[in-house]
Amino acid sequence: MIVHNYIDLGIAVDLDYEGLLAPVIRSAETKRLRAIASEIHDLADRARGRRLSPDEIQGGTFTISNNGSAGSVLTMAIINQPQVAIISTDAIVRKPVVVTSAEGDEAIAIHPVGNLAMSWDHRAIDGAYAAGFLRRVKEILETRDWSSEL
Repeated sequence: MIVHNYIDLGIAVDLDYEGLLAPVIRSAETKRLRAIASEIHDLADRARGRRLSPDEIQGGTFTISNNGSAGSVLTMAIINQPQVAIISTDAIVRKPVVVTSAEGDEAIAIHPVGNLAMSWDHRAIDGAYAAGFLRRVKEILETRDWSSEL
């Protein structure tokens, strides 16, 4: 297994039901959320217009697929080889969930809930390692102050 010290992030782009491409955001770990969003927009537009170069769709280290944009609530995406994992973001929908008050009482409330699903190659990544990664992503998404990124 090759462990990279950078993240070249593949972004799954549907070509209007004529296939799928995963253009790559190079060195995503060095970029702010706004810059990544801008690059996603640019790459998706150019992918749909068939204006990407071969270099722009090669070399990703990890892919994100936003199946939630089509309304799915639980997707198991297929790995884009030679990568060993892909994460799928599904639709955020309102669901009943158990909440705990400051006093420790539990109740059922309606909250927006979304799933993050990850597929990985067990030949390269242990299930416990993958689950730990997802737990950390969840923690970051739920606790980070994103206001400075908007």
